[in-house]
Amino acid sequence: MPTSGVKIIAKNQKAYHEYFVEEKFEAGIELSGTEVKSIRAGSISLKEAWCQVKDGQLWLRQMHIAPYDKGNIFNKDPLRPRRLLLHKREILRLYANVRQNGYSIIPLSVYLKGSLVKVEIALCKGKKLYDKRDDAAARDAKRQIDRAMKERNH
Repeated sequence: MPTSGVKIIAKNQKAYHEYFVEEKFEAGIELSGTEVKSIRAGSISLKEAWCQVKDGQLWLRQMHIAPYDKGNIFNKDPLRPRRLLLHKREILRLYANVRQNGYSIIPLSVYLKGSLVKVEIALCKGKKLYDKRDDAAARDAKRQIDRAMKERNH
């Protein structure tokens, strides 16, 4: 996860619920000027977003960036595909995993690193329903333990 000098704009909480996160990558993103202004204002949603490798390039699809209020004719389509910037060998490795091992590439967060907009993407494997139930049970158990420890200390 990004560290200092970083402002997180949006997180994809659904990704951690729906997928096992195997490996994370930091990618740049190709945007227009009004899109950057809209992202800085926090008008972005990653809920339904996913990534696709097409013609040797990585594309981010279904990420919604609301049109910038003062953008008028310069605003772009809010759901247009946006190119992610990664090294060629990283893209090829991601593509090989998606093709052979049944992985998905999912965006986890969008953040500002200095003046640049970055996307944290991850190689993920889908969870089955029983995996989600196991995670929920473990979370509840941890919550109960924490509650008991807190009461004991007071």
